[in-house]
Amino acid sequence: MGKFIYGTPSISVEFDDRVLAHLKAVIIAKLRRNEAFTFSWDYDAELGKGNSSVWLHPAIPMQFEFYGSRAPQLNRAWLEALVQLSNTPGGLRVIPEPKEPAAGTPSVD
Repeated sequence: MGKFIYGTPSISVEFDDRVLAHLKAVIIAKLRRNEAFTFSWDYDAELGKGNSSVWLHPAIPMQFEFYGSRAPQLNRAWLEALVQLSNTPGGLRVIPEPKEPAAGTPSVD
């Protein structure tokens, strides 16, 4: 489990390292282009039902902490789906990882 730490005072949210690696790639790419957007997540069942949202902006401090020793391989299909979500009024949120097409398989659009 890794952590997304945001703001001052900071909030800290735990995500699986694989999920966090994909979120980091999308968040950093958007903030590098000075694009602000919302990021929302649901709470685990043991914490009760509910969700939270934050406004991500390049001027607000953030940190990504990973606890695994190896960086996860990124799934291009998942990254593209997350980027598309981040560009909607609802903003970025964690969605299930789609299967990535096998190498050499043409995509159906």
